Amino acid sequence: MSILSSRELNQDVGRAKREARNGPVFITDRGKPAHVLLSIDDYRKLAGKGRTLGEALSMPGAADVDLDLELPRFREPPRFVDPDF
Repeated sequence: MSILSSRELNQDVGRAKREARNGPVFITDRGKPAHVLLSIDDYRKLAGKGRTLGEALSMPGAADVDLDLELPRFREPPRFVDPDF
């Protein structure tokens, strides 16, 4: 995590981009946090768009993940509903 003033950002955008590779860069206005610069990978993680379901299922070690899903049990069989009723 890094902190840069707005002035520092304006003077050296390249530095801010380099620092964003290692974590969020907080940009301050008059000493108070005003903005955050993130790498696209960090942004996608936060936004939930880090990878597709197919990518997640095909990643190394995915076969070893125990999902332990408990599906609901129905006490009576499903009934037919007449759509024309």
